[in-house]
Amino acid sequence: MAVPTIESPRSGRVAPGYTRTNSSRGNFEMIAWLFMRLSGAILVVLIFVHLWTSMVAGDGINGVDFGFVAGKWADPVWQIWDLTMLWLAMLHGTNGVRVIINDYAEKNSTRMWLKGVLYASTVVIVILGTLVIFTFDPCPVIDGVAHVAEYCPTS
Repeated sequence: MAVPTIESPRSGRVAPGYTRTNSSRGNFEMIAWLFMRLSGAILVVLIFVHLWTSMVAGDGINGVDFGFVAGKWADPVWQIWDLTMLWLAMLHGTNGVRVIINDYAEKNSTRMWLKGVLYASTVVIVILGTLVIFTFDPCPVIDGVAHVAEYCPTS
């Protein structure tokens, strides 16, 4: 009885439809993989500090209202904090969905359309979120009446 031999996984045999090349695509995937790990670690810190300041340190969920957000965004540090959290979360999620599309979409045309919708929605959400953070007016004037709160500068 002959003992069957099993070829080494790295013996050089490659499936007919798959070719290995040392192109920039391989570098992109490695950088995307590294980005997922780094952004995930940074997001954990950003999110837990966000949750701590919003839910634990204050009045809990009952304390989160327009005044709380306005007071928080009156400080440029919190604007940058929330902007960083928005951008990293969107790019992290987009990269994850991109990988899922690459894994499960079988046709190139389907893959192209799904990624197009993904990238377009990511751009729209990032732009709108950035605009909201930086154009948010914590001291609105409604019908000519300034609604001044404790965080608004007196004029």
